[in-house]
Formats: sequence, structure tokens, C-alpha cells
Amino acid sequence: MDIFRGQNLIEFSDRFKTDLDCKEYLAQAKWKDGYQCNRCGHGAAQQRRDFSRICNICGHTESAPAGTLFHRVRFGVRKAFFICFEMATTTKSLSASYMGVRFGITEKTARLFMHKVREAMRSSGNHPMDGTVHIDEFVVGGREKGKIGRSYDSKKKKAVCAVQLTEGGKERRMYSMKIDNFSGKEIKKMFDAHIDGTAKMTTDEWRGYWPLAKKYDIEQIPTNGGLNFKALHTMIHQIKSWIRTTYSWVSDFHVERYFDAFCYRLNRSQSKGTIFNNLIVRMVKADKIYQKEIICS
Repeated sequence: MDIFRGQNLIEFSDRFKTDLDCKEYLAQAKWKDGYQCNRCGHGAAQQRRDFSRICNICGHTESAPAGTLFHRVRFGVRKAFFICFEMATTTKSLSASYMGVRFGITEKTARLFMHKVREAMRSSGNHPMDGTVHIDEFVVGGREKGKIGRSYDSKKKKAVCAVQLTEGGKERRMYSMKIDNFSGKEIKKMFDAHIDGTAKMTTDEWRGYWPLAKKYDIEQIPTNGGLNFKALHTMIHQIKSWIRTTYSWVSDFHVERYFDAFCYRLNRSQSKGTIFNNLIVRMVKADKIYQKEIICS
């Protein structure tokens, strides 16, 4: 498969001139390891001009977008590819209203598809962080009268962030996830999902980490005005500013999708050349998601 590399929009536009170009790319990603009919399980098929496959045994026809997050995209696969390219490679924030105007679709349609893309950006959890990891909790939301900092009864969205550091103390990888409260039970979700048991973790002196210190290698130190967690607090500030300046407000239902999108781009900042292909492969392999799972009820 000749994968697309780089962030050049002109080169991208030249590579994907039509929907057929995009379907060919999808077909190569989808059946890279071989075809198997999803109806009878047979492993041989004929290819049609639109790069769909017809099973040699049962005659079932499967299109390249079928079974992927591009399935039934009504505004065209090419526009969907361009949205993926923008979301994967840009260093700027992208709102649904902006994307709607940019690609000639409605804001609602743009928002729904962008949520599908964010689903594909979610970490698999197969590569937990090791080495030196700093962890802290934070809240997303505007000011609340009488509420300062962490509070169990706050209406703000609660989250925990973990950053893996390089030997020089710079951020290497980060993950952020929504939690219901600041208890050890909730914070442990981050440990289970993204942190290797061998990691040496450093946190502030919040008591929610006390139960976890019995199982994990955790050192609790004073924040020293944030100086002891400079890289971690910088990342938390960036993710909060990104949400506030681009979206103004996000629902509790969707906030984790925005965390996933932010972390996905940051964690692949050293491999931007292949980030678009990585996202397309994720869109192909991701589980099907229905509109009712995206729309907040």
C-alpha cells in the first residue's frame, strides 16, 4: 500500500482528486491482510470499478466504506477524507461551524462526523506509559460562585491527566480522561488504562492517591507553586485553553472525545508524516458507532 505521507494540503488534494481515489485508499487499508466475506466467510472476491468486492461464493457485494466509520457518509468520501486530514494534521482548533462552512455541509453534519473521527482517535491502551509519569487532576468549566479548585459537589467537569516525561523533563506522551469525582477509585481508571505498573509516578499531596500508593510506585510531593509539575501543568493549561477558546463549552457527554483528540495529536507530534494514514486505518478498524451513541440524549 502506497500510504500518504506529509502535511502538505496541495499534495493531499492532488492525491485524492475524486471519491474513487479515496475509496481505493480505503480498500487498500481495509483488505490489506486479505479479503474475507462478512456473510459466508469465503476468502476470494472480484474487484469492481469502485473498488468494492463481490464474493466468489455467495455473490455478496461489500463497498470499501462499508463497516468502517466512513459507512453511509452522505456528503462524499472525499470531503470526509479532507476533514480527517484537517483534524489529524492541523495545529489549530477546528469547530463544527468552521468545518461546515469550509466543506459545504451543515454544522450538525460536520459535528456528527467529527465525533466519529474523535472516536477513532481514542487510545487503544495497548502502549501504557512507563518511566517517569506525573499525574494531576483538573476541572473543565467556567467559574462557580463559592467554588475554588477541587470540589466534590462542583458542577464542573472533573478529569485526571498523566504525562510521561523525557529524561530532560519534557512531555513525551499524555493522556487525559473524565472522572466522576476525585476519589482514589476514580483516579485508578487512569492507572488501569494508560500507566504501566513499572512506572515511577509523582503526584501532589492530594489524599485521593493514598490508597493507590499501596499498589503503585507513587511519590507525593508539594506542588511548589506548580514548579515541581511544570510540564504537566502546561499540558493541562493547553487542553483547557483549547476547549475554552474553540468550543466555548462542551457537554459532559462529549468531553472525553475532545480529550482523546487533543492527546492523539500531541502523542503523534513526532510522527506527523504518517498521522493521516494512521487515522484512516483507525477509522477502518474502529467498531461501528450509531448516531444515537453520538447525540447526547
